[in-house]
Amino acid sequence: MKIEPEKYGRVGVLLGGPSAEREISLKSGRAISRALRDSGITVVEIGENEEVREGVGAHDIDLAFIALHGRFGEDGQVQEFLEGLNIPYTGSGVQASRQAMDKILSYQVFESAGLSIPEHRTIEPGDILSSAPIPLPVVVKPAREGSSIGLSLVREPGKFMEAVTIARRHDERIIVEKYIPGRELTISILEDNALPVIEIIPDNPFFDYEAKYVKGRSEFIVPAELPVNIYQEAQRIGLAAHRALGCYAYSRADILLGEDGGLYLLEVNSIPGFTATSLLPQAARAVGIDFPELCLKLLDLAMIRG
Repeated sequence: MKIEPEKYGRVGVLLGGPSAEREISLKSGRAISRALRDSGITVVEIGENEEVREGVGAHDIDLAFIALHGRFGEDGQVQEFLEGLNIPYTGSGVQASRQAMDKILSYQVFESAGLSIPEHRTIEPGDILSSAPIPLPVVVKPAREGSSIGLSLVREPGKFMEAVTIARRHDERIIVEKYIPGRELTISILEDNALPVIEIIPDNPFFDYEAKYVKGRSEFIVPAELPVNIYQEAQRIGLAAHRALGCYAYSRADILLGEDGGLYLLEVNSIPGFTATSLLPQAARAVGIDFPELCLKLLDLAMIRG
């Protein structure tokens, strides 16, 4: 693969940021920066020791690689800011990012697209409740947060309000979702194609923050060992979710294969992680796309969109 570093100009890797996922973003951004520099590209990291908006203005970049997770990364804010400056950027646009980040909005989009999601209820800021609105066990999580931050699995009635309090530390709107025991699957999308399905086998009861980012706390099976019809249906759902939200270039869908045999779409990550344990790079590697090539491909797609 011949690389023409000069065509990318000065690339700003946006990392860190103000969200609860800052530490993961720093790891993702540093990995991306190393890969791009090793390919001969001029890179400046923005956001570790400065406010992202100020850094973008100060460094005069030609292209932005967004490695910001969570708020001001995946919620459309930084995308809108970059568009205002006419700076091309990687990944999905403003509207798709907003919808993917907001689990309430994304569930509405998925339902409209005919995709199966878990039974759930939304709790608004003024709602007063003393018990779960659906039968236990349930998962309680903030509407707009990632990496399982603020998420609790509630099996006992006495633990429900504690879980609500934890979730509300991160967002005033929360979701109570029926817990579905089963197998954790993830499907990455690259250039409107579904990559190999990955099964995640976490040490913990579910794929929480620690299981996602601490090496050795989860086993990843690539490709997942599933019946052909289920494997292909999981890929179909991942791609359908990507398209329904209007995502661009890449995304990653998290799906549960329930003990009842059903496939339930949980969420779409518009900026999935690029850490050592991250799933999109693993899926790309399974089809022969190494990490530097993946990073360059996302830059190329950003330039095509302009």
